[in-house]
Amino acid sequence: MKWITYVQENKQKLGALLPCGDKIVPLSALGITREFCNMIDFIEKVTEEEKASAKALWVDTNPAAVDAGSVQILSPITRPIHDIMCVGVNYLEHQNEFKRAAEVLDPNRAAIYFAKRACKILGSGDELEYFPEIDVKLDYEVELAVIIGKEGKNIPADKAEEYIFGYSVFNDFSARALQRKHIQWFKGKSLDGYSAMGPAIVDKSLIGYLPELNVQSIVNGELRQNSNTRLMMTTISKIIEDLSCGMTLEPGDIIATGTPSGVGAGFDPPKCLKKGDTVECVIEQVGSLVTKIV
Repeated sequence: MKWITYVQENKQKLGALLPCGDKIVPLSALGITREFCNMIDFIEKVTEEEKASAKALWVDTNPAAVDAGSVQILSPITRPIHDIMCVGVNYLEHQNEFKRAAEVLDPNRAAIYFAKRACKILGSGDELEYFPEIDVKLDYEVELAVIIGKEGKNIPADKAEEYIFGYSVFNDFSARALQRKHIQWFKGKSLDGYSAMGPAIVDKSLIGYLPELNVQSIVNGELRQNSNTRLMMTTISKIIEDLSCGMTLEPGDIIATGTPSGVGAGFDPPKCLKKGDTVECVIEQVGSLVTKIV
């Protein structure tokens, strides 16, 4: 299942993007008749029985299907319950492109975690407002997002899969000058609109665990990032174990698992984003997330 949030006739709804990729159906057409406030409420309350029944109706021939182009597809989670949890420099090739210090390159080091504020997460097709008066060094980062499905604390790595609801495509837009100015990354990652996710949350039942997926970013038709999630230095299981140690994870929490090499700041000279640019983030089996800079 590919769960989505969309707007039809000025009403926000939940549904599923059908396997064909260009049609959607509401939850009611999948046999889920209960009302949910939003995607986080759905993640927390939907049962495995409801999801199993819905999967039988998740077919391109569903009579309630409408063209995806006739509605507005939002980020599946438009406003997170907490700051987005992010993993820094989680691909060795990304560390290397910045020529990081030897201690950071130590493969035995602890993972780098940071938070990213997002009052609103952009959906695929949304426009990102650029703030050159604040920071001209706007950058992109394609990442696999892990969506937590149930509350957990002190989760062992071998139980991590049980706490995953699904996966999505995430673009961790970054203001590089702000990152360097403040030394830590919070402000440079958290300007309004600097988070984009979607178009859907792919149910974990559709993707094997641990997933090995091709990850790409394309700027104005130019392939910039091209890697695979199997090259993560800290695995999804370990990330969930680390983050849940002494800290409760809740349904709808978003974990951005890091980006590979090929970000704009890694080029010489840097390839910063500017007004009019279009960024497409693509993750195999998960989807394509498109953002235009305005």
